[in-house]
This record gives sequence, C-alpha cells and structure tokens, in this order.
Amino acid sequence: MGDLGGKKKKVVVVVGGGVGGSLVARKLQSHADVILIDSKEYFELPWASLRSMVEPSFAKRSVVNHSEYLPSARVIASTAVEITGNHVLTAAGNLIAFDYLVIATGHIEFSSLTRTEKLTHYQRGPPTRTERLSDYEAVNKTIKSANSILIIGGGPTGVELAAEIAVDFPDKKVKLVHSGSRLMEFIGYKASRKALDWLTSRKVEVILGQSVDMNSILDGVYRTSGGEMLTADIHFNCTGKKMGSSWLKETHLQDSIDIHGRLMVDANLRVKGHKNIFGIGDITDIPEIKQGYLAQRHALVAVKNLRLLMAGGNESRMAVYKPAPPIAIISLGRKEAVAQVYCITSIGCVPGMVKSGDLFVGKTRKQLGLKP
Repeated sequence: MGDLGGKKKKVVVVVGGGVGGSLVARKLQSHADVILIDSKEYFELPWASLRSMVEPSFAKRSVVNHSEYLPSARVIASTAVEITGNHVLTAAGNLIAFDYLVIATGHIEFSSLTRTEKLTHYQRGPPTRTERLSDYEAVNKTIKSANSILIIGGGPTGVELAAEIAVDFPDKKVKLVHSGSRLMEFIGYKASRKALDWLTSRKVEVILGQSVDMNSILDGVYRTSGGEMLTADIHFNCTGKKMGSSWLKETHLQDSIDIHGRLMVDANLRVKGHKNIFGIGDITDIPEIKQGYLAQRHALVAVKNLRLLMAGGNESRMAVYKPAPPIAIISLGRKEAVAQVYCITSIGCVPGMVKSGDLFVGKTRKQLGLKP
C-alpha cells in the first residue's frame, strides 16, 4: 500500500472504466491507492463510437488504454461479480479490499457489430484497444459495401448513427424503424420533430410506431410489427441500452437497487445506507437525462467528497450534487446538431459547433491528462 506523508494511503476501488469511473481514477491516483476494475483494457468515449464507424481513424483518439492516463493506478481487466463487506470479487478471482468503493458501471453500450453470434462478446467492447480499432475497421468496410442499411431504434444512438451514415455516405439507402410515436422521446416534441425533418431531408426513411421482429430475419428481409416487409443488406440494433447493475442484485448492495435497476444515491453521491460506497453516472437514480457529461460532473463531486473523507474532514462539508436541467445536444453528422436547452430548441450549425465536430474528444482527453 502506498505512503502519503508518513501515512498509508486509503484504497479506492473504482468499478467501471467509462466516462465517470475513468475520471475518478485519474483524479484520485495521486491521493490514494487506486484500483480500477473494468472489463476492458481501455477507456472509450461512447458518444464517439458512431463517428468511428464511418471514420475508423477517429477511434485512435477516442479509444485510450487505461494505463496511458493511469500511470499511478492499478488496472484489473475483469468484471466485478460480488461485493462482500469491504471487498470486491472479480470474475478472474481477484479479491480486493477497499476503504472506499466507487460504482460506475453505467449502461451496457451499444454494439457496433451486427452479427448476433458476436453480441455477447462485444456488449461492452472487445477486451483490447487493438481489437476495438479493428472492430471499427471491419464495421466501416461493411457499411461501405452495403447498398441499404436498416437502423432499429430511434433514440439518440439510432438518430446519430443514421445522421453519420447519411452525411458520409449520402448514396446509401437508410431506413430507421422506431417503436415510439416520435423520435427521441426523452426530449421535447419540437426537438424530435426537427430531428425527423432533418433525417427525411437527407433521404432517410423513418418508420414510426413499429418494431422489428429480430427472430424473423431471413436473407436480408425484416418483418415489422405492422406486417411490413423491409429489405436491407445490414442492420444495426440501436434499441435501449441495458442498465449495468444486474451484477449488484446478488451482492451486499442488493437492497440499494430500485425497481428500475438503478443504484440509489444520496445528495453526496454515496449509495444510500453505505458511508464508504459511492455511485456515479447512468447507473444512479438521479432524476436527470442520462448523458456522458453528467457522469463527468458526478465524478468530480465524488472525487471532492472522497478527498475530504480520506483527509479526515467533517462529513457536513461534503459537496452536494444538484440534478442537471434538461439540456441535450444530438449530433447530426459532422457539422450540425439539434439542441434542447430547457424549453428552447435549435437545429443546425450553431449547436453543431458545440459538439458535432470533435464530439468533445479533445476536451475529455485533456481531463485525463492527455494531449487533445
């Protein structure tokens, strides 16, 4: 165990190396013995993955080995399967003691692969950065060789993927099927409508109010719930992501999971009923839109509180997290976006300047101490 001013450092275990967990590990590695447990050897910006599918070289900046930004931390490439008292057990058999625990397992990310036989392996991405980059190269070749593409799901992932393909490959026939009555129900009607109009203006065929029977796919023919038969060379399933909390239901924290599978946290981001365990990111029950930049905000509050506690500070001085207002920006290709800020909606190059060009990759790399 490390030494800090003659005193042994506290051990902080972070489970989940996504947007929030990676930032916690980075910020604490000089103040504690940090152990990051992640199923992959690398960190990836999830909102950059869709750009990487149409431009594989983009992933070289958005996919980063954990060791690159965590020179003073220990990384265990495995999954956590159990929490018992002050220990975490991994699937690889590591039993790790902790003074403080941060759970940041978020959602299981959308898979860029379309072959069902590889879905299980790639739900959280392949284990190494090299494999992940190869994955994007393979998907890009598949997109280039296809004449028609079906996107299933009209949430932010489906809309952004359709936009990326429509902008970079305008000659492709792109269809998007969504079971809801409008696209991206998590934002307001005006923003949904603007996104729909943008897609249709780029010749994307949008079918609302129908789902696709994934069990009846045969030779590129897809049956919708409305009985319509669609043809496509390839498809991408962009339906809802699963909460990454199922592993907690058999652990010491099983009573801290709500009926929706979310981890219940207090205003200081500590798991309710546990003074030395924090929860951040999409997995929490914080009433706000689940977005990556908010996971980063959670991380910074958790870091501040952990440093206070590790220094023996008074709990009454802990930082309080306030849920964010309803703000969302959905990229529409490389230059445009649709944005909702409170009740104001805008679309075009102005909101696109905020996100769509670099997709916050440079900013996030800076947060991790890397060159943009």
